Amino acid sequence: MPNATDAAAEDAARLSRNAVDSLPRGGLADKLRLARAEGRPLRVKLGIDPTAPDIHVGHAVVLRKLREFQDAGHLVVLIVGDYTARVGDPSGRTTLRPMLSEAEIDANAATFQEQAGKILDRDPQRLEVRRNSEWLDMRMAELLGLVRTTTAAQLLERDDFAKRWSANEPISMLELLYPLLQGYDSVAVRADVELGGTDQKFNLLLGRDIQRAYGQPEQAVLTMPILVGTDGRRKMSKSLGNQIGLTDEPPDIYGKTMAIPDEAIGEYERLLLDRQPPDGGQPARSPRDAKRELARGLVSWLHSPQDAQEAERLFDRVHVEREAPEDIAEALFSSDEGMLHLPGLIAEEFGISRSEARRLIDQGGVTLGEAQLSPGEHDVAPERADGQVLKVGRRRFRRLRGA
Repeated sequence: MPNATDAAAEDAARLSRNAVDSLPRGGLADKLRLARAEGRPLRVKLGIDPTAPDIHVGHAVVLRKLREFQDAGHLVVLIVGDYTARVGDPSGRTTLRPMLSEAEIDANAATFQEQAGKILDRDPQRLEVRRNSEWLDMRMAELLGLVRTTTAAQLLERDDFAKRWSANEPISMLELLYPLLQGYDSVAVRADVELGGTDQKFNLLLGRDIQRAYGQPEQAVLTMPILVGTDGRRKMSKSLGNQIGLTDEPPDIYGKTMAIPDEAIGEYERLLLDRQPPDGGQPARSPRDAKRELARGLVSWLHSPQDAQEAERLFDRVHVEREAPEDIAEALFSSDEGMLHLPGLIAEEFGISRSEARRLIDQGGVTLGEAQLSPGEHDVAPERADGQVLKVGRRRFRRLRGA
């Protein structure tokens, strides 16, 4: 039988699979050995600021890794950064983030916790949810003690800060505080391990320094890859419109997945479904078949296999057979107010802005009946619209009815 040292090393190798960095070398195995000797689970930390109401499958890369730790018997400490969200994480930024109101932060935090629960085990023995406002609303003497742990030179080593500094672009004192506040989170919850994306590497390592300054054992660090968006070029982000949301409807998840570039298929399979591409001894899949398999897998994971089958059937009807769905929701409009303003109707029905609706029309992304709307064709006669199917983009349909 393998000894405890070997078992810890094997477990560490398994838990760090797909990670970009596992720091320091051998650190995770050492943490596992110590936790076993003390008869306790590891405290595995993830901090996320609720700066947006929804999370997407890019976030799921780290959440899935946390679930692996839970399944191995460890405790995940999910820190909702309701206090640090007031500062705004400058990672990867060239400008100061806009400030959010407390009401926005609270609403986003509640939504995030609910959506993260689709992946994480919510058992209190496996999940501890904290808000960092519990400890970061500190007295001035405590804040000064935290600031003393780090030099300005250390902070300016961060790539984003260094680039802005060399370009003579402003860096606010608030932004310089952010890595310190995130590091103090690790002190407050006594983290054994912290996870984050590769863009968080500086912050995670600084957390080790701050723990040491407070007399605590230093956490091990795992960084996970940043998932590319559906455009295949940029980091997945709702603001860039290249995201697949965790709570998207099955047809949307399927359709968005089918739109990703062929070269991104392997990364999505590996990071989201923990699948390895077929080896050279197996028949090669066509990109189309591989993408369909990926789309079915994502819908099955986030919804159900039955939803995946129905989403694929709908996709084929709309995109392969070029037919509209059998069941289309109706949208009522007043036929007594002259011309029907389509951007307003589209915005109301599909939850997008009027400006985005106008852009879709102008780019040829909207059809009414069999006809594609022309650029600038924002208003149509009620009699032309009544009874017709309005198609917005690839997957959104409404049958228009005059009231």
